Parts: sequence; C-alpha cells; structure tokens
Amino acid sequence: MQTRRTFLIAGLAAPMLARPGRAADETLRLRELYERRGTGLSDLAANLVGERISVDGFMAPPLKAESRFFVLTKMPMAVCPFCESEAEWPNDILAVYTKRIVDVSPFNVKITTTGVLETGAYRDPDTGFLSMVRLTDASYV
Repeated sequence: MQTRRTFLIAGLAAPMLARPGRAADETLRLRELYERRGTGLSDLAANLVGERISVDGFMAPPLKAESRFFVLTKMPMAVCPFCESEAEWPNDILAVYTKRIVDVSPFNVKITTTGVLETGAYRDPDTGFLSMVRLTDASYV
C-alpha cells in the first residue's frame, strides 16, 4: 500500500514540479525580460505577455511633470537621457503606465512595479516616447 500511495503522490506532483516559469507573486529582474544577447524579448517575457507581473528596478528621471508614465531601468540614472546628449540610454528598459500621477522616487532607490505586460510599438501621446515593452495599469512601491 505504501508503494501505491507514494506512486500516486509522485504522479500528481510531477506535472507541478516540471512546469517552467515563475510563481505569480515572484518579482522579476528587468534583465529577465530580455535576451542575454541582442535586443529581443526573452522566452519568459513572451510567455508572460498579457499577465500581471512584478518587476524590480529604478525610476529614471521623468520626462515631464505630473505624468502617468515613467521608465524603469535596471541601474540608477541620475539624469534624464533624453535631456542630456552625453547620457547613454539603456536598451533594457520598461515603460510603466500608471492610473495615477507618478510620485517621483529618488533615482537611486529600488522600486517594485506591478502591472500587465504588453509588447509591440506604442507611442505615448503626451511625451512621444516610443516603447516596445511596457507595464500598463501599473502601481509601484
């Protein structure tokens, strides 16, 4: 009887253990959304499109005051790359669209954003910022 019970439990648990991916409440690192080489999305990101996810990073200086949009970066950025010609804009960023006006966080304080992952070209009507990857209906702490 013990062998049969062990077999049944193992048989039921195996599909759960074999599932790739992450727990729904697990926070991703920004770099996990992109391929290691190149500028494409990772397989993980492609599988999460349309899902509510959480991502850690740093709030880049805002493009304009009283916005419902900011850019999440993996490294702190003290200046807005769009405002300084010498600044280099990273290629692994995430546009974040919130429901409320953004309260700006210090550039060197890590935050966690949560929202619905979307991909494809989208030009923000207020700033003209073109994003290929973004979180919508987002919040942050």
